[in-house]
Amino acid sequence: MASRANLSDIAKALGVSVATVSNAMSGKGRVSQELGRAIREKAKELGYVPSLAGRALSTGRSHVLGLVLADIGHPLFPQFAQAIEHAASEAGYGVLIGDSRGDVEAQSRAIDRLIERGADGIVVVPRHGTRIADIGRPVAVIDSASTPGNTVAADHWNGGVEMGRHLLELGHRSIAIIGLHSDSNVQNDRIGGIREAFFGKGESRLVWIGEMERSLGSGCPLGLVRLVEEGVTAFAAVSDLHALRAITELQQGGVSIPADVSVTGFDDLIWAGVIAPSLTTMRMNMERIAEIAIADLIWQIERLNAAETAPALPAPRHPGRVPMQLIMRQSSGPVLGRSALGDRASVHVRSASSTATDPA
Repeated sequence: MASRANLSDIAKALGVSVATVSNAMSGKGRVSQELGRAIREKAKELGYVPSLAGRALSTGRSHVLGLVLADIGHPLFPQFAQAIEHAASEAGYGVLIGDSRGDVEAQSRAIDRLIERGADGIVVVPRHGTRIADIGRPVAVIDSASTPGNTVAADHWNGGVEMGRHLLELGHRSIAIIGLHSDSNVQNDRIGGIREAFFGKGESRLVWIGEMERSLGSGCPLGLVRLVEEGVTAFAAVSDLHALRAITELQQGGVSIPADVSVTGFDDLIWAGVIAPSLTTMRMNMERIAEIAIADLIWQIERLNAAETAPALPAPRHPGRVPMQLIMRQSSGPVLGRSALGDRASVHVRSASSTATDPA
């Protein structure tokens, strides 16, 4: 395999010094526009690819970003990582990934390792209940709009409002909301939105999986069949994983979905459309969230590296909250007059409005 072209190859082809080529490629030093253009054209012709290590030495920047995920084992986060990597690549940056595995200390260690490896800035999807302080590098936080220091987030609250409205429109007036961690800003925003929609129109009760498992053990039954017997007609889980757990427990207890009760989720994980019944859920626009996070992070990096005499760079304009989409599938249906599952097999998409309504 032929070796990759380097600065010496370009210099030899044009009869100039390596320093001249380096200055032309980096935009430093005094190189005429005509010669600079010739050097760049020759570099393209020879297939020259700049070395990130070499560029880091000359500019003091690695053009590598770090990404710390709350738990890469969760099926949502590989999709997040892919969206972040694509947005960073489009901006000319590589990405190194760290995993906190849901542990506060592991999160700190992952951030430290990425800093040691020379990341110019770091995107953090924090563990629930944690706040990212000053880490000595530009940072973009993706969590909830209610998280201190948050950069961008899905509109979790309004997503909850939209899900609550969906269940109300189907005639549900008594629902149970299923969450995992009571200290999660994302889950609390989703729950708050659902409850806002139901305010004055129905009743909602909370099922915290984490609290039940601390008392009864990991994987314990959630008592959902009993709630159905008490009059609950729908379960609104704030994660597709919790919705799947609810569907499994209810079906094992002889409860039919959606003939007896409805079940909904959040996140639209890759399998949500293929389980039986297929899951009604809220979808995040991860591509847009990633674009905003990377744009903000690069703005911070550029501002930090700008010369003191240069004018201040304008901050990028973007919304702090990105609307979610309601994906209606088979797992949610009306309280009365339900049709056969096959009649509602198609998937419908509706955009959630960007502003939550006041309680009625």
